[in-house]
Amino acid sequence: MSVERRLAELGARHELPGDARAALARLIELLADDPTAPTALRDSLAAVDLHVADALVALEVDEVRGARRIADLGSGAGVPGLVLAAALPAAEVALVESNGRKCAFLRRAVEAMGLGNVVVVSERAESWRDGVGSRDLVCARALAALPVLVEYAAPLLAAGGALVAWKGRRDGADEADGAAAAAATGLRPVAVRPVRPWDGAEHLHLHLYLKVGLTPNRYPRRPGMASKRPLRAST
Repeated sequence: MSVERRLAELGARHELPGDARAALARLIELLADDPTAPTALRDSLAAVDLHVADALVALEVDEVRGARRIADLGSGAGVPGLVLAAALPAAEVALVESNGRKCAFLRRAVEAMGLGNVVVVSERAESWRDGVGSRDLVCARALAALPVLVEYAAPLLAAGGALVAWKGRRDGADEADGAAAAAATGLRPVAVRPVRPWDGAEHLHLHLYLKVGLTPNRYPRRPGMASKRPLRAST
């Protein structure tokens, strides 16, 4: 199967706008050909599934499909943020990434994809003061354990906003810690959704949290503390 045909399948499955496929094709080209792209996956067809399809499957979650102010934390190569920006042109997407080289790649990708709804934020999530209370959706993929993601996301979310975390096989201890972090920061875990973004995909899940209360002023803690001393169920 060709990259073009696979993108056409994904476009039909997720009802993507007409220009999204071309933008996503340009992202796949960059990930394959740009030596500075922050990914070890250079096979274009595999990247369509492992990056694009994996990001687009979140559109099956109502809170993602309806989002208008999105933050992708630890954006790296721009997944899921760039993919969601192409799929949701009415949404404003902030790619939050502290690594300067990755930010440079993200800016090139935004230009190559022709996206006018994306801003690259060269900061740590805990230090992004302009983002506090500004997002109705925070996304994170392959970034950190659930309690860390919850602590990163909570201050950035507006009331009623959602955190969606991409994870693999379920981990009871991680989920319990995520629930404890949520209780401390004004969030509530509401669903763990199994997803199948491509044929043969196994043990993939989207974890959904909603902001149901105020986040105490002590959050976010100073940079690095969420991962160094994560909030845990045992404490």
